[in-house]
Amino acid sequence: MILDQFLYTSAKTQKTTTATTSQDSTVRSIVKSVSWRVIGTIDTVLISYFLTGEINTAFAIGGVELITKMVLYVAHERVWNCIKFGRRP
Repeated sequence: MILDQFLYTSAKTQKTTTATTSQDSTVRSIVKSVSWRVIGTIDTVLISYFLTGEINTAFAIGGVELITKMVLYVAHERVWNCIKFGRRP
């Protein structure tokens, strides 16, 4: 029921706001990646510290994870921008 209401409202809003399919710009994808990775890296550092008890190890794991996951996320976003699945004309 709640999902149906959201889908109905979302579809109605899309029809009134734009007739074309919009895509995120590369800059937007990068900014989204950075903001999400800050949150994710804090989580990883905390978990790593909890498991290892060593702050240097926790930050090392978090640093590697920060870079690799940002690159993967931007690539993932760019690929999905090329896929029409789930978009409405």
